[in-house]
Amino acid sequence: MARNPVIWSDYPDIDVIRAEDTYYMVSTTMHFMPGAVILRSYDLCHWEIISYVYDTLDSTEGQKLSDGKGIYGKGMWAASLRYHKGVFYVCFAANDTGKTYLFQSENIYGPWKKQYIEGFYHDASLLFDDDDRIYIMYGNRQIYITELEPDLSGPLKGGLDRMVLEDSDNYKLGFEGTHLYKINGKYYAFFIHWAKNGNGRRMEACYVSDSLDGQFKGGDILDDSFGYINAGVAQGGIVQAHNGKWYGMFFQDRGAVGRCPFLVPMHIEDGLFIPDGRKVPEEIEITSTRPGHIYKPLNESDNFLYKADNKGKIHLKKAWQWNHEPDNSLWSVTSKPGHLIIKTDRLSSNVTMAKNTLTQRMYGPACTAEVQIDGSGLNNGDYAGICAFQEFYGFLALTRREDAYEIVLQKKGLPESSKTGIPDDVRHVPVECAKVKAGKKACLKITCDFTDGKDKAYFFYKENGKWKEIGNPLKMVFKLSHFTGYRFALSYYSSRLAGGIADFSGFQTGQEVYGDEKNK
Repeated sequence: MARNPVIWSDYPDIDVIRAEDTYYMVSTTMHFMPGAVILRSYDLCHWEIISYVYDTLDSTEGQKLSDGKGIYGKGMWAASLRYHKGVFYVCFAANDTGKTYLFQSENIYGPWKKQYIEGFYHDASLLFDDDDRIYIMYGNRQIYITELEPDLSGPLKGGLDRMVLEDSDNYKLGFEGTHLYKINGKYYAFFIHWAKNGNGRRMEACYVSDSLDGQFKGGDILDDSFGYINAGVAQGGIVQAHNGKWYGMFFQDRGAVGRCPFLVPMHIEDGLFIPDGRKVPEEIEITSTRPGHIYKPLNESDNFLYKADNKGKIHLKKAWQWNHEPDNSLWSVTSKPGHLIIKTDRLSSNVTMAKNTLTQRMYGPACTAEVQIDGSGLNNGDYAGICAFQEFYGFLALTRREDAYEIVLQKKGLPESSKTGIPDDVRHVPVECAKVKAGKKACLKITCDFTDGKDKAYFFYKENGKWKEIGNPLKMVFKLSHFTGYRFALSYYSSRLAGGIADFSGFQTGQEVYGDEKNK
């Protein structure tokens, strides 16, 4: 038996396929690089990261975080993953460039061939029909289907191009999150929306038609919050398991940790795919095509011992992603084995503007991460540390000031009882909430509690072998400006003089215990 959510971490906008005995899933990665994460499973419940579709996308100034703003809340999202005649396809739109991208590969591990599809297709879903014609269904509120050229370069002149559905009976979110399939000669389309007559949460809908130029009929099939603050489990794809059973892989907004995948058994009823019992189960009975397979963890500790491949390229553990496209001339894990070395070449105002910030997803119900910092190479005004990373962040850093060292907690977040009375979320500079004197080296830790929607981050530094809490907890908030769940981030920036060096080592992450044992 497995339990929902099957991944208690931020893997939104999921699409799932099966190729022979293996399931593959793609998920939105927004501004993070490498991008378009691919996960693998043999039972639909246990997953591991196996690859990314691209290392960099278009290398724009925004994607490189060189424009002073970055592409937070933009970048790639809601990819369509398909396997057709021995080729894998990943299609998505990027909201910073306004382009639609198509990647193809005969191997799920890559390399992937990149091209563009003329036009911009929101939450698109590809369909390869039995007669080799290719379609893309997409839209928000108004759902369209467009026939594509055989090479998928753009709309086919004279091909099918029509509005399929329009969702006017809503008050927040119209139909989007399209997933289109042809099953047993019929066309099934899945959407999310926020129905006016619903329970005030997102719902999953299914519509079916005998032809792509015919009428799609259907309605809502799932309206369930799984007991979590009225947040609907919805949006995602369906897949037929190796034993013939159908499943939906949907997600739920679960506060600061992000949007988490849920597995929902499905069946056909009255012509539509319906969740068993019209509910999201707490437990799912599963079978595996490879029962002995040992899955690599989705989150990994790192001793930063790496060797370059035969082309001189370093491959970091797949749990890591850079905040934006990295500047590879400014970081290294080989110049000092066992250490991540990051340099600065510019000034930054806060941690969200720092180049070469290395991140991993947080995960529930509670998690922790710690790292050691050697600040010997810091300049005055430099900050190097570990961050609970989103727009409302908590950055615990070692800093150098007038040739002395301090550990400081910088925060941007919900208003606190501060001396100024100015809410942190309207300040344009970091708010230093607490500080202690330190030496050139520091061991820093963040623990996070996502149980029952607490969404709190706690900050610690080690002194004489014991952890000491610093400052007040951060109330973590999922902000649409970033549109991602919170991450642990190793980050370094200069505020006065560029050119310094930060040294990170001994990164450890794991589950956290709460209650009386928390501060031990």
